[in-house]
Amino acid sequence: MREYTKLYIDGAWVDPAGGAQVLDVINPATEEVAGHVSAGTAADVDRAADAARRAFASWAVTTREERIDLLQRIIAEYKRREIEIADAITEEMGAPRSLALRAQTGSGLAHLEAAVAVLRNYAFAEEQGTTRIVREPIGVCGLITPWNWPLMMWAPPH
Repeated sequence: MREYTKLYIDGAWVDPAGGAQVLDVINPATEEVAGHVSAGTAADVDRAADAARRAFASWAVTTREERIDLLQRIIAEYKRREIEIADAITEEMGAPRSLALRAQTGSGLAHLEAAVAVLRNYAFAEEQGTTRIVREPIGVCGLITPWNWPLMMWAPPH
């Protein structure tokens, strides 16, 4: 059974703020409890956003090479845990194992690899006539992914 009752905030697994509800994760194929997760509170969102803002200053000045290196390390870990990820998708979403392994985890990996490919030649700055256009990080954002295809939402900019 998967137990995810802590939240990853500011580089550490922490207890949710007071009042966070623990929810059952139901395996839709068996209707049995497959695990538990904590439903974060507004205070948890604020803590995460504050941590992201603090991290932004150093992330915003990383080089292309540093970002590619980080993505490649994520890809290596993703590949190492691909079966585990597919098993979680099967258990938590009810996706057939072949779909979870090939399509779900495969699309997540493809998006990470595409991000590296885009980043290798991405024009962070370009001249258009007498104007210089500079693309740079501007701040923190929050994203919500759909329950039925969460790994598909990693699409890099095109």
